[in-house]
Amino acid sequence: MRLAIIALGLFVLAMPASGSATGLATCESGPQSGWQSQEAVTKHLMKAGWKEVRRMKPDGGCWEVYGLNENNRLAESYFHPVTLEHIMTTQR
Repeated sequence: MRLAIIALGLFVLAMPASGSATGLATCESGPQSGWQSQEAVTKHLMKAGWKEVRRMKPDGGCWEVYGLNENNRLAESYFHPVTLEHIMTTQR
């Protein structure tokens, strides 16, 4: 019985908290008040060759962006919200 309680406690501690990041990347970015706007991110990506930005949301302290990248492929990308540095991309 005691072992089951300990195992349950460890399981609960290992689970992410509600509202935590769900994505693949994290950024040390500070408060959102210092982040570049969604419009600035979109402009940056279009200048870099993206065809379309479909959706953007904060996740893990990064901007998580969905759209058609410079290769005209569906992509999920993460960018540092202050510097707009590319963190990672997955393509479909």
